[in-house]
Amino acid sequence: MTNLSKPEISNAGLGFSKSVLGFDETGAERQLELVGERALTLYVDKQEIVTLMTMGTHPELLTLGYLKNQGFFECIDELKIVQVDWETEAVAVVTKKQTADFSKQMEQRTVTTGCGQGTVFGRLLDKLKNITVPTLLIKQSTIYALLNSLRSHNEVYKKAGAVHGCALCSGSEIDFFIEDVGRHNAVDSIAGYMWLNQISGHNKIFYTTGRLTSEMVIKISQMGIPILLSRSGATQMGLDMAKQSGVTLISRAKGKHFIVLNGVENIEFQ
Repeated sequence: MTNLSKPEISNAGLGFSKSVLGFDETGAERQLELVGERALTLYVDKQEIVTLMTMGTHPELLTLGYLKNQGFFECIDELKIVQVDWETEAVAVVTKKQTADFSKQMEQRTVTTGCGQGTVFGRLLDKLKNITVPTLLIKQSTIYALLNSLRSHNEVYKKAGAVHGCALCSGSEIDFFIEDVGRHNAVDSIAGYMWLNQISGHNKIFYTTGRLTSEMVIKISQMGIPILLSRSGATQMGLDMAKQSGVTLISRAKGKHFIVLNGVENIEFQ
């Protein structure tokens, strides 16, 4: 891919949890880990765009991915600065032209089922009509190997629960894994990682612990990823979006079990 200049970004990631005292069903004291949850308001050239609720471990990647997936920018070269300040609970994005105006883009919004976000700008539904992801074949044994590899992740979930995890994968190898309080935050953070590092999704697999809704499929389609895999179920509109863009949709994937809802021709059963 063409090398583009990257924005100057802060490094303001937070620790994922806080230790608290609780009591179990017998009345005994237990030391527990609770997941952090912070509000982060996103500004572009001093225009308020949205407030996201996030664990805050990768706020810069979350910001980049949100802007990319919501269609605010196509080229990362348009951005100059991404600066997170937790004292003000804000992230300031400065463009190179500093003349961005998103008032018209923000007029049409759809409230979705997304946890931690829940708003998608309506024009993205129309944009999906022009997106077709590339074909990627995957072996049944690769799905099993990937699910086995993922068992060693979900670090925050194992300690504290209350989060969703997402992973960008190459075959059975995990390239980048992230957890957040909302599955869409985790997706956007991976999108930001891909955008910042100019990583193509054409040969990637995307894994999520969350359900496969229309918004999830739209985002994966925009990222150009052919295969979407989840341990959870799907909605009818999620399936409709997968059929429209060509995403291979695999649900209920856990252990040796999975259900292919779309793209069964891309699975090599063994």
